[in-house]
Amino acid sequence: MTVLERACDAAAAFLEWLTSSRQASPLTVEAYGRDIKGFLAFLTEHLGEEPWLADLDALTLADLRAWLAHEAKLGTVNATRARHLSAVRSLFRFLARHRGISNPAPGLLRTPRSHPPIPRALTATQALMVANDIGETADNATVQARDTALFTLLYGAGLRINEALLLDIGSVPAGADTLLVHGKGGKQRLVPLLPAVRQALAAWLRLHPDRQLDSPLFQGVKGARLDARVARRTMEAFRPMADLPAHATPHALRHSFATHLLAGGADLRSIQELLGHASLSTTQRYISVDPAGLQEVWQRTHPRAQG
Repeated sequence: MTVLERACDAAAAFLEWLTSSRQASPLTVEAYGRDIKGFLAFLTEHLGEEPWLADLDALTLADLRAWLAHEAKLGTVNATRARHLSAVRSLFRFLARHRGISNPAPGLLRTPRSHPPIPRALTATQALMVANDIGETADNATVQARDTALFTLLYGAGLRINEALLLDIGSVPAGADTLLVHGKGGKQRLVPLLPAVRQALAAWLRLHPDRQLDSPLFQGVKGARLDARVARRTMEAFRPMADLPAHATPHALRHSFATHLLAGGADLRSIQELLGHASLSTTQRYISVDPAGLQEVWQRTHPRAQG
């Protein structure tokens, strides 16, 4: 162990390793870096000086509990504190392999328990309104076509906003009825493209300013890949126009996709595949969203429901 190495330098080496050896996404590396930076800032205050590698090796359970208690005092919810702890544990596993640190304390600390929030979906009418009318927020016909295609895709295929924005023109071959999506953790999945989605994409591609297959499918006005923040601002501008609730966001369209499929009788395993969830338990959260719709499906499909 290099006792004279600063903890922040060891953390930087960890983030570089995530990028180069683990090929983690830039968003993942950014999140880990932010979480670990907060942890080291607490230690600087807690220990009275900037921590060194030897300080990390000497941390006790009491020190780590003080850190989580500090986070709770700041109002950080359990789910966020659990994520922060996960980042710190990953750092310590890296240090054990590459710096000789052998501190078991992070692994012994109990993870803050959290209950994932129930997804908040839009009604079918509201979701269709977004897909059909969100282009009205722009005066430019090209931007109108782009936004209509993007939000129709989000609702019609259940994509995450970042998954949609990572697509290139070549990702949507002419006449294709499926789309290969690159999801979290580098996992790929095929999702079907409904006729309405294909039509919206085709209308946008006819106006797309760039014809290169490796160009971003969804471009900003300056030609770069569209930023997710722009899509969120577009939805924020559309909400008051359509009298939509505050939870109407691009991600709410993904929730709406899953909720409406489930209410229509689709099975959880199929929805899990379409959403790209690693665990079925994540998909099962949608059971709590529309109990009235599920009751109707049960009444319509179960052999014993008719008496």
